[in-house]
Amino acid sequence: MPDNRYTFAREKRIGGFNAFRPVYAARVKEYRGPLTMYAKPNDLSHPRLGISIGRRVGIAVKRNRIKRLLRESFRLMQHDLPRGYDFVVVVAAHDPLILADYQKLLSALATRLHRTWEKKTSAGSSSNS
Repeated sequence: MPDNRYTFAREKRIGGFNAFRPVYAARVKEYRGPLTMYAKPNDLSHPRLGISIGRRVGIAVKRNRIKRLLRESFRLMQHDLPRGYDFVVVVAAHDPLILADYQKLLSALATRLHRTWEKKTSAGSSSNS
């Protein structure tokens, strides 16, 4: 039975810099607006999200608001995103957008990254044949 709850449980989070390293090391990323998203396939049946936001983005209140909006966007869209990926979002300095804008950005980035991984895996399997 699929889990269609809209929670953002601990198993859907990537935490700590060392957990981000394999995703960064995969070197598959896309840019859109103030967001850069990295992706790497995982062996899970659901996507996971990590957020990297530095002090240059703004004061703590601003950074926390952006993080809350990104987490909420992911929470609401988690069943529409490609399954089985670790996503790390790196945030550049900007004024906080509305929730719908973050949802559009995350959806577009995740879709493009999924296509990139599909091309990589199909190219790798066809060259081995």
